[in-house]
Amino acid sequence: MMDDTLDKISNLYSGNLSEHGDQSKAVGWPTADSQELRFEKLTQVIPEMDGSFSVNDYGCGYGAHLEYLLQKKYSVAGYNGYDLSEEMLSKSKERLKDFKGDLKLINSSKISTPADFTFVSGTFNVRFESTYDEWKKFIEETLHMINESSNLGFSFNLLSKYVDWEESHLFYGDPCYWFDYCKVNFSKQVSLIHDYPLYEWTTLVRK
Repeated sequence: MMDDTLDKISNLYSGNLSEHGDQSKAVGWPTADSQELRFEKLTQVIPEMDGSFSVNDYGCGYGAHLEYLLQKKYSVAGYNGYDLSEEMLSKSKERLKDFKGDLKLINSSKISTPADFTFVSGTFNVRFESTYDEWKKFIEETLHMINESSNLGFSFNLLSKYVDWEESHLFYGDPCYWFDYCKVNFSKQVSLIHDYPLYEWTTLVRK
């Protein structure tokens, strides 16, 4: 079931890219402003620090988060972009060709590169026919993998259970559950952000 779901997700985003081009709608965000707001929240996991750092971007799409970091003058030494869609990775390679750091674009759901920080933006939202419990277990297992691969911290977002209605093919996470899960399993330094005008929340895990 899980392999079928991941294949469907790959096809979904490849199709979105073909239909919308390399813009926010291709990765499920209706506006560029909402996409940038998500990047802003996720990036808060990075403390004020001297020197450069490396990034794993799990579900990187066409590489927009790296573009955001560079625009905001973060010193990114290495970027490992993971995506299930080969078409998205090809677009990332094209858009990020002038990046001066170490660039790796990887077609896999398994992380094989250690990095200082890992970001997950929207990657856990679509579950298709996977049951709620199956997808919840997948997220838990993936967060453990992300934790092991992240030297300084990671951040992720999920659609919120605090909504008026839910679409059957999407996953809506209880922010209290996931905050507790991260506190118990990963770090004492966990922040939950649920005060911005989108039907979702962001969790930051610092080590």
